[in-house]
Amino acid sequence: MRGNEAAGKPLFERIGMDVGRGLAVEDAIRWAAANDVRFLDVQTDLAPNAMATMMARAPAIRELCEQTGVVLGLHTLSAVNVAEVSPFVTEAVDSYLRAYVDLAKATGAGWVIVHAGNHFTADYQMRREAGLERLKRTVGYAESQGVLLLLENTNREPQHAEVNYLCTTLEECLWYFDNLRSEHLGMAFTANHAHLYPEGVAGFVEALDFTRCREVRLADCHGTYEEHLNPGEGSMDFADMFRRIEAKGFTGHYMNQFGSLDDMLEGRRYLVDVARRVGVV
Repeated sequence: MRGNEAAGKPLFERIGMDVGRGLAVEDAIRWAAANDVRFLDVQTDLAPNAMATMMARAPAIRELCEQTGVVLGLHTLSAVNVAEVSPFVTEAVDSYLRAYVDLAKATGAGWVIVHAGNHFTADYQMRREAGLERLKRTVGYAESQGVLLLLENTNREPQHAEVNYLCTTLEECLWYFDNLRSEHLGMAFTANHAHLYPEGVAGFVEALDFTRCREVRLADCHGTYEEHLNPGEGSMDFADMFRRIEAKGFTGHYMNQFGSLDDMLEGRRYLVDVARRVGVV
C-alpha cells in the first residue's frame, strides 16, 4: 500500500483531476504530466478503459506512472449496487470489486474509490447490512493484496426518490467507518455532497475522523441537488472548507471533478487563490 505522496506538497500540487473515462488511462497520465497534475482518478469499466483490456495494459500504465510521477487512482462506478442482495448478481458485484483491487495492484494505483451501494426505501436495513458485509469482504481482499480502498460519501437524491444512495448522511458515514476498521479502508470525502445536508461541510468535517481521509473531492453546487459545477458557480464556501479541512490535519490530495479538462485546470488556479486567502498555501 502506497504512502501519502501529497504530504508536505504545496496546495497547487495536491489538487488532482478525475477524468473518469473521458480519456484512455495512458493518455490521461500523459495529459496530467503535461499539465503538472500529480494526482489522477480514472474509471475503468467501459471503453476506452474497458476492464477486459486493462490487465494487459497494466504493466505499461505502471511504467508510465513511474516515468511521469503521476499517482493514479481507480474509481469504481457508483451505479454498481454494492448493496445487492439478489442471487447471481451478488457474486458478480463481489467479482467486480475484486477486479478493481487486482487492477490496482497490477498498475501500482494508490487507491480504489468504492461506494456503499443504494437502497429502494422499503429495504433500507437489509441493503445497508448487505453492503457492509460486501465491503468487509472487499477490504479483507484488499488487505491481502496490499491495496488501499477509499469509501466515498455519496449524494442525497431529490425528495421522494425511490432509489437512494447509502453512506450519504453524516450518521451513515459514521456507521460505515465505525464498522470498517482497517488500515486498508480510508475515506474519500466529497465536499459538494456534504453541502447538500443541513450540517453542511462544516458539520461533516467536524464529526468525521480525517486521519482516515486520503482524498477530498471538489465541485461546486447550490446545496439543493447533485451538481458538478465549476468553483464559484454555486454556493460552496471553498475558503471555509479549506480552512476547516486543513485545520483537521489533512495532508492528502484534493480531486477536481467538474466540467471539461480545461475547466478543472482553471478551477485549480481558482481554488488555490481562494485557499490562500485563509492562509492555506
